[in-house]
Amino acid sequence: MIKEIEAKTILSTVKNGPDKYFGMSYNMNLYRGCQHGCIYCDSRSSCYGIENFSDILIKKNAVELLHKELKGKRTIGTIGTGSMNDPYMPIEKELGVTRRALETISIYKFPIHIITKGDLITRDIDIIKEIGKTYAAASITITTGDDKLSSIIEPFAPVSSKRFEAIKKLSKEGIYTGIILMPVLPFLTDSLKNIDDIVKRGKDAGAKYIIAWFGMTLREGQREYYFKELDKSFSGLKERYVHNYKGLYSCSVPEHEKLYSAFKELCYKEAIARKMNFYEKNSVQLSLFDSYI
Repeated sequence: MIKEIEAKTILSTVKNGPDKYFGMSYNMNLYRGCQHGCIYCDSRSSCYGIENFSDILIKKNAVELLHKELKGKRTIGTIGTGSMNDPYMPIEKELGVTRRALETISIYKFPIHIITKGDLITRDIDIIKEIGKTYAAASITITTGDDKLSSIIEPFAPVSSKRFEAIKKLSKEGIYTGIILMPVLPFLTDSLKNIDDIVKRGKDAGAKYIIAWFGMTLREGQREYYFKELDKSFSGLKERYVHNYKGLYSCSVPEHEKLYSAFKELCYKEAIARKMNFYEKNSVQLSLFDSYI
């Protein structure tokens, strides 16, 4: 189902922001629900109160609200988008809500951090570059280098190879671009081969950083959906999760420390940072060495 709704607000302030991983001071969700259908998505968790995450609610007054709220902001900080839904899911191609929001952000000269699996982001390279005169970061989520596997666990998102192509296009245009390597799914995407593939292909595509977390969440609502999808495509795997994690909310991959250590070594070898440079007024860029710490 797709329908329009009236939103009361479009920006939420990040508590104690900017957050330490993504540098966001404000969150912006232009849609409610997501079309990409990722089987592991935390946004399905009952705590968010979204009855059917596959229903897409379009905030028809989003851009109008954004003008009003940005005009009233006394503190300039990075606006993040992509945490609860993807700003470049398929419907955006038709509606252009994200693009109009970016045009508004550019007018008020706020910094932006876009997180997406959608290669449609390349459509907006012109306006992202304009925002980049203040600060703009584009983070592309890639959980596996295997297109076949990505089409199973992220069924309606562009396959991973298309996302690497998007990174290459963004980076060639001078846009600060990197990879979000999360979640890393136990027993599915937690092989050293997969991590090595993502780091090396990210480097080839021009990614400047890779932010990783070697695990996933399994909360009420999300857990049941994930297990149902595992039973469809990966026979017997659900039972391994139940045995290893029982009712845990945060689930690190087996041999987490060993895998993260290998990831650190790979990033150092390929000269890719594991932290982002954040927007700060009159900021000094992180050195390459500082980014590796």
